[in-house]
Amino acid sequence: MPTTTSRRAAVAAASTPDTAPAAPRVKRDRTHYLYLAVIAAVVLGIAVGLIWPDAGVELKPLGTGFVNLIKMMISPIIFCTIVLGIGSVRKAAKVGAVGGIALGYFLVMSLVALTIGLVVGNILHPGDGLHLTNAIKASGHDQVSSDALPPVDFVLSIIPTTFVSAFTEGQVLQTLLIALLAGFALQAMGSVGQPILRGVEHIQRLVFRILAMVMWAAPIGAFGAIAAVVGSAGLDALKSLAVLMLGFYVTCFLFVFVVLGAILRVVAGLNIFLLFKYLAREFLLILSTSSSESALPRLIAKMEHLGVSKPVVGITVPTGYSFNLDGTMIYMTMASLYIADALGTPMSVGEQIPLLLFLLLASKGAAGVSGAGLATLAGGLQSHKPALVDGVGLIVGIDRFMSEARALTNFAGNAVATVLVGTWTKEIDKVRVRQVLAGELPFDETTLLDEGVQPHAEIPGQGGEKELAKA
Repeated sequence: MPTTTSRRAAVAAASTPDTAPAAPRVKRDRTHYLYLAVIAAVVLGIAVGLIWPDAGVELKPLGTGFVNLIKMMISPIIFCTIVLGIGSVRKAAKVGAVGGIALGYFLVMSLVALTIGLVVGNILHPGDGLHLTNAIKASGHDQVSSDALPPVDFVLSIIPTTFVSAFTEGQVLQTLLIALLAGFALQAMGSVGQPILRGVEHIQRLVFRILAMVMWAAPIGAFGAIAAVVGSAGLDALKSLAVLMLGFYVTCFLFVFVVLGAILRVVAGLNIFLLFKYLAREFLLILSTSSSESALPRLIAKMEHLGVSKPVVGITVPTGYSFNLDGTMIYMTMASLYIADALGTPMSVGEQIPLLLFLLLASKGAAGVSGAGLATLAGGLQSHKPALVDGVGLIVGIDRFMSEARALTNFAGNAVATVLVGTWTKEIDKVRVRQVLAGELPFDETTLLDEGVQPHAEIPGQGGEKELAKA
């Protein structure tokens, strides 16, 4: 027997070199060229915006069209993720715990972001010495959006008109509500609901495959979006507001890598640079489209692949896109102080704190509003301190450039939040996380799913939450 065993081992060892080269994933390599094309498109878009600004502005529909294609996929992806996640959890209380922890964390981090913006804004005083014109005043008032809702109306707006309208109107929180109800219903149905869960799983595969196809239009969208931003703002706006813009970028950088990085290290024991390296393509997508929503579906897929359970991902990510807007918090703080200084009416700390707390609540009512950062700022000032609305026009020219940092910071905050909530609720596979971040388990760019994993095959509840982490 030893001789036979040794011969088999020798044959296996000899055959390994011949079979090993068959492993490379050719299809995945193709997406590498896709994102190189996105980088080239961004550079070309900047050049067009600077050299032919009018032509650059005309290219805006290319970027808008691509972002709309991505948004088209958000509702079905959120629905499938949450239904599959909750439907496979035996204890409904576990889902409630995830939501409660996530909302509590979002509130605390929003206050931290507001405080950091407050400190930096009071140190820089970037608005000193600027002058208003009538045109700038009118531009400021034009930004006041009627779409931002007061708190009570905002809560009521989460309830869709019909079951289907949650998908057709593109409201993330409405989709979240419908998915939660469907997930709990399937959970209560037990084994009878298994065929429905399998059907939803097939739909999820279809939706993610469509998303992978849509991503091939990313270079075109990036080119149009960047050309329009650069062409509409130009260099003059950048020069005159450089202090505010650079101060904002530095503040966001410090918040992400110092504050969020420290929390991630202490709570989850992870290096934030490794996490962001894993999410590099999503950051590039946001940078090229100025929209964090363009990366929402991919964040859901990648967080699941990382090892966070479906319920945690399905609840934390969509809710975070409405309630965990760290970049927007910093932006509103610094912009408010900038405007007050520019108008020659600097606010005392006693005036700043009530305004910022008001903006904290107002930002939740503006979730989902296009250009929510500027619209929320203008609407909040209109309600709390109308005299400052005139100055909003001062930052209109660079708002799109600042929206880049807002979107990147918001995305980073939600990625970190998902890992933290998964750690606190023990709904994360730490071994898989380290394997994924080390590059041992690469993300499948073709399907955006782990096709070999069947997370719902043993659903009647054996194994509990550990089965979810394997998804």
